[in-house]
Amino acid sequence: MPRAARDAGGAGTGARVERITRLLEREFGRPRRRPDPDLVGSLVATILSQNTSDVNSGRAYDLLRERFRGWREVESANVHSIEAAIRPGGLAKIKARRIKAILRAIRDETGGLDLGFLREMPTGEVIEYLQGFNGVGTKTAACVALFDLGREVVPVDTHVHRVVGRLGVFGHPKTRDATYEALQPFAPSRRSLSLHVNLIRLGRAVCKPREPRCPECPIRRECDHGRQRSRSGA
Repeated sequence: MPRAARDAGGAGTGARVERITRLLEREFGRPRRRPDPDLVGSLVATILSQNTSDVNSGRAYDLLRERFRGWREVESANVHSIEAAIRPGGLAKIKARRIKAILRAIRDETGGLDLGFLREMPTGEVIEYLQGFNGVGTKTAACVALFDLGREVVPVDTHVHRVVGRLGVFGHPKTRDATYEALQPFAPSRRSLSLHVNLIRLGRAVCKPREPRCPECPIRRECDHGRQRSRSGA
């Protein structure tokens, strides 16, 4: 039986994910979590990070906080004012409407603009609650759970989906959500942040979409795609 089929969610998968995590840490280090005590701010920042670079989303968030004195003022602001503030982050029209609607929904549901109650909820309920907001998908919800609540989840963005698919640990899931569902049971204890961040680093620097640099890859011996390329002489 091919190794990919043997490891796709079955025996040996956890050990393989652990090896991959260790090898990535050896290459990129072990990142530290810097949680934002303002969970509403964390959710807004994560929405702003969708489909843009960290630099642009960070700039958009900073400008939003400079323009408005608090989330209550953002909630009551004209959507065009929010859009103008976050324009450097891209997709400003869509994100401005989403942010305003989410702030209003939080106030309607809780009577305020505070998500601190999420700290007491089980991880699955946190993800489900956040996904109830328009514009918050699995990745966005999982990022808040990982980075700001310290939960053992591994969000899956484009880079993580691509790298995990090439590794063949779970076969080749067709969607990011499918990759997320396959990966979660094997999230390494206390190292989910490390695996998530380092898979992204690998995807950006080495495991590129069109021309992966397999000979330079620190996890090439764990990668189905890399082994195939080596056998073919690519």
